[in-house]
Parts: sequence; structure tokens; C-alpha cells
Amino acid sequence: MAIATIIWVDDEMESLQSQKLFLEHKGYIVTTFANGFDAIDYVKNNPVDVVLLDESMPGISGLETLARIKEINRNIPVVMITKNETESLMDEAIGSQISDYLLKPVNPNQVLLSLKKIIDNKRLIAEKTTSSYQQQFRDLFMALSDNPGYNEWMEIYKKLVHWELEMEKSDSPEMREILASQKQEANTEFFKFVSKNYTKWVHPKAAESPIMSHQLFQFKVLPHIEKDVPLFFVLIDNLRFDQWKAIEPIFSESFRIQEEEAFYSILPTATQYSRNAIFSGLLPVDIEKQFPQQWKNDDDDGGKNLYEEEFFAAQLKRLKKDNIRFSYTKVLNHGDGQQLVNNIHNLLSNDLNIIVYNFVDMLSHARTEMEVLKELAADEVSYRSVTRSWFEHSPLHQALKKIADKKIKIILATDHGSVRVKTPFKVVGDKQTTTNLRYKHGRNLNYEPKEVLAFRDPKEAGLPVPNVNSSFIFAKEDGYLCYPNNYNHYVNYYRNTFQHGGVSLEEMIIPLVKMSSK
Repeated sequence: MAIATIIWVDDEMESLQSQKLFLEHKGYIVTTFANGFDAIDYVKNNPVDVVLLDESMPGISGLETLARIKEINRNIPVVMITKNETESLMDEAIGSQISDYLLKPVNPNQVLLSLKKIIDNKRLIAEKTTSSYQQQFRDLFMALSDNPGYNEWMEIYKKLVHWELEMEKSDSPEMREILASQKQEANTEFFKFVSKNYTKWVHPKAAESPIMSHQLFQFKVLPHIEKDVPLFFVLIDNLRFDQWKAIEPIFSESFRIQEEEAFYSILPTATQYSRNAIFSGLLPVDIEKQFPQQWKNDDDDGGKNLYEEEFFAAQLKRLKKDNIRFSYTKVLNHGDGQQLVNNIHNLLSNDLNIIVYNFVDMLSHARTEMEVLKELAADEVSYRSVTRSWFEHSPLHQALKKIADKKIKIILATDHGSVRVKTPFKVVGDKQTTTNLRYKHGRNLNYEPKEVLAFRDPKEAGLPVPNVNSSFIFAKEDGYLCYPNNYNHYVNYYRNTFQHGGVSLEEMIIPLVKMSSK
């Protein structure tokens, strides 16, 4: 059976007959042409997998033939064969999207290797990915059973994300299934780990605790402020670690990525808690104490994130850093985004520029409501793809590109991630119970204890007490909390949607990336 159909275009084809026979012996169908015109006509009417093209031919040159072939079908891989290795020629050929080039005289094995690289590339990558994951599977399994601490959990999650992205190159559904089940097992263990340690982390005397939302600015952002080098702190709302990895290559085009870390979102992993904690430098229980007028609980009327700039100014004052000149920009819609693009150069006179960009959060909420977005972001792979496409064409990307040639630093972070929910958990509550799917608080909550992390006293978790006898519960792994009334409707409506507020690797371990201009 033929591996692929090749056309070879060279005005000295007689001298290459042995090469042609060698490739045919390897299973390729090889059709030869002595000039570019015949090759172009053939490509118009026949399927071709790869073109081997001589650069120097009488009549129509290799580069002209290449341009005409690309007009007919820009996806055909072309290997340029040349005696001439001048830089200008190579630039022109590479600019015309050749897949490879070989220098004359060519060796049959060289040609074979080039064809394998082009034709078998996907298959070889998929096989390599599968075998590499098989080798690493045991290491990940051992890491999970080795009682990991919070740093090790960050490493485990990063590795799982790495393999999730690598598996996009593999065509093995079995391997993807094994990875998904390993990730599920990791989330089960992570839930136990958080349940055991969370109250210690938010307790002020805790010796061993990760950097969390309320400590982010003090320990990870403000120390990087430097005279005459503006620092841009970019917070993309609800950005999971895998979504950061999807947009990382776009950032890399304009900026040097210096350090990629992670930190932990506080609970609930929801904007009004985690983001207010980031900007105030306080746990929610302390925000409510210090800013009773501005703090809003879930069931209070009014916007929940209206005072971030005020909270941040108070944090600077408390840390005796109120001499820092900062700007705060929140982008909630496309108009705000365009304003950021137009104004970005004016921000260069500040020490610190905070940009809060609400897109991914809107995407996850809109995806729940709109059928078309459920199709576009049906699973994690497509959710990453939509995020990448958004960022590539976003005003945020345009704005940052405009200042990429200036001496600046960027710290990119988020407030929390999200998880695709699949398992409904039944919860009974009174009228005051909140409607969130990944966490709830109320006075008379009835639930299955093993399905949630519960705090009968919210203060233990650094949270305000909304009503007397209120307790908080957080869903574990991929669970979502549904009421018994109209149960089946809610179960089906919300299954496979991306939600946040609970305890999972995806929601709690989130990106923190330092970049500088190239």
C-alpha cells in the first residue's frame, strides 16, 4: 500500500531515476516532471501529498513554480532542492512557506527523512506523546501517593496540564481516558489535602502555607516594582492554568517569559471573594471588618467588586507603600478595551498599572446560557482554543503589543479558575441559601458530608458570617450543588458547564507569570 503521493520536479530528472526507484521501493507513488508548468497543471487536477521541487530550472523557476502551486493549494508541503544556499534565496523560499529544503547533490536517505518528517510528523508525535506519558504515568502515580505538600501539588497539577496539552497531539482515546482518570484521582486526593489544611493556611500563625490571594501583592507583585521600569499587573478573570498555557505562545512573541509560578486562590474560588482579597490584601472576614460599607455578601444587593481600587490604595497605605504611583483599569466590554488600547502609552509614567480584564469569566457564564457557545467550548480542548482565539484578537493583546518595545515588566495572574462539572450533589436549604453551584452558605443546609468541605463557623475559613448560624459548604472535584425541587432540570441544564467557587486543582491552583520586554 502506498504511503503517499509525491511529485518530483527537476529538469535533470534522468539522473535521479535511482532516487525515484528508492522511494517507490519504500512505498511512495512518485510522479516526475522536467518543468514547472507541467507540475502546476498536475497539481490543479490531482491530489498530491508532497512536492519535491528543484530551485533552478529553465523556463519557470522553482520559486515561481512554488508561488503558483501555493495559489492552487496553500496546504501542500513543498521541499525545495537547491544548489544555492544564499541567504536571500532561503529567506524568499521560507517566506513562501516551504516545509523543508535540501542541498544538492541529495542523498536518497535525506529525501526519505524529509518526507517522513512531513508526512509522518503527526503520527510520530502522537506515538512519542503516548509512550512518554506511559513512562511518566508511574511517576505521577507515585507523586500522588507520596503525601504531597502544597508545593508538590502545584508541580503535580502543572504536569497534568502539560500532559493534557500534549495529548491533543495524540490520537489515542485510551490514553486520554487514562489521563482523565488520573486527573480525577488527583482531584480526589487534592480535596482531602485542602480539607485537612485550609484552616491552617488562613490562620495568621500558620508557619507552612502557600501564597494565597490575599498575600499576592505583598509577596509576589510589589517587590518587583523598580524605578523607571513600569510594572503592568494584568489580571485576566477566571483563567485556568491550561488556558494560560494556550495563550503563552502569543505572549512569547512580544515578551520574554522569565518565571512561571502558581499560587492558591482562597475559598470560595469566586470573583467577589478571591479578587477582593487580592486587591485588599485581606481575607474576606477582615475586609468586612475594615470596610463594612463596601463589603457585600452573596445575598446583598449591589455590585460585589466595585471597590477594588479603593481596597488596593488602603493595602498600599497599610504596607507603607503609598508613595507608589499606580493606575487601575477595569475592562468589562469591548469599548473599555479600545479605550485601553488608546490610553496604554499614558500609563508608562506610573510605577504600577493594574489591568483587570473580564473576558474568560463572561465566556464561562455565557457558555452556560448560550447553546452556540456550548458547541464552541464543548470541553477543555475547545475551551482553551476559544480562549486563545479571543486573546490573539483582543484589545488587551493589541494594547500590550503597543508597548512591547518599551522597557516594562508584566505580571500576569488571575483570581480563580473553573472546573467542568459533571456530578450533581443534592443540597437542601432554606430561602436564604445562596444559588451558587460550587459553594453555598445558609442557615439550615442539609447535604451529604463526604461530598463537600463544610465550615459550620465561616470564620475558620477566613469568611464573614452572613447570617446568624450560617455555614459554608464547598463542592469537591467535579460536583455541582442542586436543590431537590426541579432537580432533573437543573442537573441536565448545568452538567458539563464550567463553574467555580469550589475545591479543585483547576479552580485553586492558578497561574502567576513574570515577563519582561525582549
